[in-house]
Amino acid sequence: MAKEDLLTLDGQIDEILPDGRFGVMLENDHRIIAYTAGKMRKFRIRSVVGDRVKVEMTPYDLSKGRIVFREKGPGGGPGGGPRRGVRR
Repeated sequence: MAKEDLLTLDGQIDEILPDGRFGVMLENDHRIIAYTAGKMRKFRIRSVVGDRVKVEMTPYDLSKGRIVFREKGPGGGPGGGPRRGVRR
């Protein structure tokens, strides 16, 4: 395994923590602390409890990770609602 190799695992958000971090329960029944990747923050992709996510982890620290993808769930249509109070 090379130094730059990352592990990509599937999981589900089970808790929202302060400072933009999330508690994620992986499919292999391990719980980790994960933060949102920069592209997800840039495009304002919101994650809530119950969302299925893909998490990248380094093999050096298996208790932390980075959320890189949020799978669309049922009822999550394009566009969302009207944007009120957003000024550019």
